[in-house]
This record gives sequence, structure tokens and C-alpha cells, in this order.
Amino acid sequence: MERYSYGMVGLGVMGRNLLYNIADNGFSIAGFDLDQEKVKELEEGAASGMKVRGTDTLEDFVSALEVPRKIILMVPAGKPVDAVLGNITPLLTEGDIVIDAGNSYFEDTNRRVADLASKKLHFMGMGVSGGEKGARTGPSIMPGGDPEAFKLLKPMLEAIAAKVDNEACTAYMGKGSAGNYVKMVHNGIEYAIMQLISEAYDLLKRGAGLNNDQLYQVFKEWNSGEMNSFLIEITRDIFTQKDTFTDNYLVDQILDKAGAKGTGKWTSEQAMEIGVSIPTIDIAVTSRILSAYKEERVQASEIYSEKEITKPEDTEQFIKEVGDALFLSTLISYAQGLSLLVKASEEYSFEIPLKDVVKIWRGGCIIRSVLLEKFYSAYTQDPNLSNILLDKEISELVKSKIKALRKTAGYAVTNGISSLGIQTALGYFDAYTTKSLPVNLIQAQRDYFGAHTYQRIDREGVFHTSWQSSNN
Repeated sequence: MERYSYGMVGLGVMGRNLLYNIADNGFSIAGFDLDQEKVKELEEGAASGMKVRGTDTLEDFVSALEVPRKIILMVPAGKPVDAVLGNITPLLTEGDIVIDAGNSYFEDTNRRVADLASKKLHFMGMGVSGGEKGARTGPSIMPGGDPEAFKLLKPMLEAIAAKVDNEACTAYMGKGSAGNYVKMVHNGIEYAIMQLISEAYDLLKRGAGLNNDQLYQVFKEWNSGEMNSFLIEITRDIFTQKDTFTDNYLVDQILDKAGAKGTGKWTSEQAMEIGVSIPTIDIAVTSRILSAYKEERVQASEIYSEKEITKPEDTEQFIKEVGDALFLSTLISYAQGLSLLVKASEEYSFEIPLKDVVKIWRGGCIIRSVLLEKFYSAYTQDPNLSNILLDKEISELVKSKIKALRKTAGYAVTNGISSLGIQTALGYFDAYTTKSLPVNLIQAQRDYFGAHTYQRIDREGVFHTSWQSSNN
């Protein structure tokens, strides 16, 4: 019986597209899914010359693979992954490799690594970004875990990944569950950038009064320069899409309630757990939650009346300032996410190579952007950079945009246009670049009511004071 080099469990759109991508690049691959219709669709949709086989039982699937078996799971995170592992591991033999390519929580991956290791099997977590199209034509791939297992997968991963300057957008992300962790933070940054873009859109629409045709032109121009990125590109295209049910643009018919799948929340929780400040990512998660209060927001808007918005005097100048504010707040969001990876790498002994992270994010993934080229240059010069804002070239770029960010935030506040993302990006920057914060007062308060102690600026040690009440 012919043996196949790789196996794919889960033949939904992502799994099937990734499988076809692997087959396109000359690798033989077998697929399995509990849904028999998906197995049938797999073989019917395979192009001529692809070495693809669909299987309808796990036993047939496992026996169709060459040893050591290399099996990719593309199933929903959580219990479905554990269910697949529970069913398939008894069929595997020592040295086989299982790769979870879903958005699994990193601690779940740690547990699975240990469990499969006890059975003398390899388990790896691997982030994949790029959506359905990226999976088919070239995603950004973030594998972590067993370096020996990675070596066996590397030729295939480099073949199927997106390419930038003929370099594959995949690299070893570090030990243990580093691959899942990097993908989690990627998604947190994605939350933040999407929130910031939506705020820029709102400022241009409600503030400057731009219609969808004009918004298309603005985003088209932005995407042709230093703001070139996947998310700016697709936002540009969204403004041209007409609705099939009405004569309106589709974007105007979509209800303002955002969904979420959890990775943004995980990013925020992790940052709080290990003590990293990522307020723009946090507020992006909070904003999606707030959007779900649609009925309450409608009620509140009636109580507090419509806000009077003053149109900017110079529309072209305003568009430029909003663009610069979006650029800088996006940069600050990246800075927050990358600083979380720095701390997590130290906290969990991941040994994440930041240079390689930003390098593979340059193509294929949802947050790909030309801005990442500058980050790659910064980490190439200093691999141990704790925050991208400390890089000299980046700092000059920030200085050239900060005035626009302040003006844009000020306009939004004055006119009552919600800009939580923009404001927290600015607030983070101001706090991070302030030599002395007013936290001395907080420490005094904590010591006053709870004897939590404090440190001093003029001598070493930990101190507590019996605070006196003025009784006035």
C-alpha cells in the first residue's frame, strides 16, 4: 500500500486548504475527518498530480502514513483536540509527531506535550495565520516545541509558507508551547490594529464627513505608502462592496456588534499574569465586549442626546493627521505585543527569537505590514531589545508622528467620538516615556490603609510609616 508523508486531521476549509497547499508543493498527504462528505470533497477537489488520499477511519488514516508519522491537527481548540488525541494516540508508535495547528491555549499545549512524551510521542503547537486564502496559497507559520521534530517538518513548512524576498515566513519559535504563545500574541496585536482602524474610519466618517467612495480613496493612498499592510488593504476593499439585498454599501448594513474567539482575551490575561502593560490590546478586547451592549447603548444615546461634532477646518490636513495617528498607534500596539513576548520568553524559558518573529510576520499573516521591516532591522541590530520604542530609528519615526496622534486624540475627545484605542496608545506612550510617574502617591495610599510598605528614592530598603490623620 502506498504510504503518505503527511496526514491532516480536520478537513474543514482551513484544513483542506492547508492540505492542498502541502500537496501543491510535492508532498503526499492523507486526510481524515469524521464528516464523510468532507472526505469525499477532499478527493474530488484535488488537482491533477496531487498525491492526496481521503480516509474514513482513523485506523486507515494512520496505516496510510509513512513512519515516523507526521500528523497535523486542524480542529477547534479545546476539547476537540483532546478528543482527537485520545482516539489517535493508541494507534501511533514511538517517534511519531503530532502537530496542533489550531489556536490552542499554550498551557493546554504544555499539558499535551507532557502527556504524549510519556508515550514516547512528539507533540508540537504551531500557529498558522493568513485565513482561508493564506492556508491555501502561503500562510505565516509559527512552530514551536521539540527542535528535533521541527527539523523533520522544516522542509515542508518552508515550502508551503508565504515568501518575502524569497525567504519563507516560518521559523522555529522556541521551546515548549512557544508557537502557540507567539500566535496568541499575534492575534492580540490583530485585535488592537482592527480597533484602531475602526476608530480612524469613525473619525473620517463622522468627523470629516467622508463617504465610502472617499474612504476608499483615503485607504488606497494609505496602503500605497508607509502604512501598506493586509488590514489596511482589505479595509480599502470593504468600502467598495455593495449589498446584495439593498442598494447600499454592505459596510453600512452590518450591525455594530463585534465577535471574538478568545485569543485576544488570552493575551490580556497573560499580560496581567506576568506583569506586562498592553493597554491598547486590552482596550480592543474590552471594546468588542462593549459593542455587544447594543440595546443599552441605544438607550444611553437617547438619554444623553446626540453629540455635536465640529467638522475639521482643513479636511486634507485632518486626513493626514488621522493617518499619522493610526500609523503611530499601530506601531505602539506592536510594541506592546512584542514586549509581552520578551517577558514571556524569559518567564517560561521559551527562548523566542524576536528577530525571527517579526521576520515571519512580514508575509502571509493577518498583521503583515511593511512596518515590520523596520522592526526586523531593529532586532537584527539588538536581539535583546526589551521594547521596540527604545530603538533609535523607531524613536525618530515616533517623534515625527506624535504631534498628529495628540491632535487626533484631542479632536476625538472634544467631539465625543469614541477613540479608546487611540487614547490608550497615546497614554501608554506618555507613561512609558515619563521619568517619574505619580505612582509614589499610590504607594503612599497603599501603605496608609494596608501597611503595604514602599521604597524610597534616597536610600535602599523597604519602609512603612504610621500615617497621621489630620482630622480636619
